[in-house]
Amino acid sequence: MARTGVGVRWSSRTVLPGTGPGRTGIASWVLPGTGPGRTGRARVENGPDLALTGRMLPFSEIERVLVVTAHPDDVDFGAAGTVAALTDAGVEVTYCLVTDGQAGGFDHSIPRKEMAAIRREEQTKAAAEVGVTDLRFLGFMDGTVEVTMELRHDISLIIRQVRPQVVITQSPLRNLASTYGSHPDHTATGEATMCAVYPDARNPFAFIGMPCADVEDWKVQEVWIQAGPMGGDQDLAVVDITAQVERKFRALRCHVSQHVDPDAMMERVGARFQQLATEHGLPEGSSAELFRVCDTR
Repeated sequence: MARTGVGVRWSSRTVLPGTGPGRTGIASWVLPGTGPGRTGRARVENGPDLALTGRMLPFSEIERVLVVTAHPDDVDFGAAGTVAALTDAGVEVTYCLVTDGQAGGFDHSIPRKEMAAIRREEQTKAAAEVGVTDLRFLGFMDGTVEVTMELRHDISLIIRQVRPQVVITQSPLRNLASTYGSHPDHTATGEATMCAVYPDARNPFAFIGMPCADVEDWKVQEVWIQAGPMGGDQDLAVVDITAQVERKFRALRCHVSQHVDPDAMMERVGARFQQLATEHGLPEGSSAELFRVCDTR
């Protein structure tokens, strides 16, 4: 399999105005059956005063988050608003991209190697919009991702290096109601990440003789799975991203190579996240992202 490098750090140290630790902003977590005027809702400004009920870790207990997705732009569709809320609270967020996204786009005149470089640059700019400057590209080939020991090792190595309390990733389950949401690269990435979280990254005897074995093992406390097949409602958390949604949109607009009509795309995405907010009891005009929370302690 062609690779562009294992654990490659693609970093930009430029943090755009309005992003990064110390910014103002409000994030709300709404558990199923809760909402305005009901019990169980926790609201926080600037993170440190967060006192969550339910299954999602409070920001005060999170220092580092690792986001693992298959392609550039996956995190921006599924979790960029939540990432912005995390960085607003001073949490360090790292992105791990399994592929460079070289099979994406609509312009046949662009060579695939060039497309990979374009998409890395687009993702770097998008990450800066939500306060993220640490990006790691694993270099697997877009469209060919499988749950291999090689991929499990590489994700485990990043987990051990970053040492996050929380990992955000894609659903390992196919959603028969959503063709786009069930791209095989997405489900493979989600499954490989879950395997890396448990048992691989925490097992000191895993990957003997490989680079991962040279880094101390690490136990992730929670995995937040981006919207997909969810299972029991008791495991769901809805993040109110109303205060961060414009930054999410700016991040999405950075992926110029992927959208023939970005305005139409933004309209669809905006409507979807407003619908999620409405379905889970947030005030009219709110936007939200949905996660399944897995306790992995």
